[in-house]
Amino acid sequence: MRYHIHHKTSYTYNQPVFLKPHLVRLRPRSNSWQTLDNFFIKITPQPVGISEINDLDGNSLQKIWFTAPTEQFALEIESEIETHIDNPFNFLLEPWALKLPMDYPNSLFHQLQSYLRPYSAIPDAIALALAQDILHQEKQDTLAFLNALNQHIYKNCSYVVRETGDPWEAGITWRNKTGSCRDLTVLFMEACRAVGLATRFVSGYQEGDLATDDWELHAWAEVYLPGGGWRGYDPTHGLVVSDRHIALVASANPLYTAPVVGEIVPVSPFMTTGKLVQSAMQTQVVVRLQNAGMSMSQSLKST
Repeated sequence: MRYHIHHKTSYTYNQPVFLKPHLVRLRPRSNSWQTLDNFFIKITPQPVGISEINDLDGNSLQKIWFTAPTEQFALEIESEIETHIDNPFNFLLEPWALKLPMDYPNSLFHQLQSYLRPYSAIPDAIALALAQDILHQEKQDTLAFLNALNQHIYKNCSYVVRETGDPWEAGITWRNKTGSCRDLTVLFMEACRAVGLATRFVSGYQEGDLATDDWELHAWAEVYLPGGGWRGYDPTHGLVVSDRHIALVASANPLYTAPVVGEIVPVSPFMTTGKLVQSAMQTQVVVRLQNAGMSMSQSLKST
């Protein structure tokens, strides 16, 4: 599948501010699952410097910095991506990985430590109970557990739009049976980690309804399966991730997938103005399925 993505995010401030260095995580990753063919980013105001960064998970980030004060900060991104996973089940688990709890070999276990650590300060008892129930139901079968957990969250939890804020703890989401995509993803991850499965949080886009003009960033989980590598599960839609998901970044901690991160400082201090800095954010995302051979410029003219 070939997609054209147009993503705009803008921040407006109620007074002039200085923008401290910002990290931008809006460049789609490029690997065997998806190929980034074109990428363009426009930043307002014009930064004095842009540094390309490859982080520990192989994500492509931009660090940007500024000198002049501003009352607006905006990013506009155009991406062309081709996805390749038409069959997400095309892998063969290692024989020792067929049953749970997962017992990774010692060398692999140490590499996966950050992906096994609970999201909460202490392991979530509610997520553990959920995992144990499904583990028993599926007779400890690894793939059956993952599919059942994915479907169980999808069928029992209502999706809500929650544009800002950190993901809720897994127990809160499961107790309320409701959450945003990032809340449902953390619930899935915590249940997996409770049975020894390494997981990471993915931020990106999902095809959804191509007839709409109203998209937003989406979140799902990836599980490290020996013999299959990182494999995606989307509990918001009850799907195993294939060629209709476009990944931007992934991390053991959702904190490190935030699309834009940075601080602002008022030009005039509060003691002078008597005003606290306030900001308003607007985001617009459009995902279009492209015909083979259509260029970015042709797609732009049609949207």
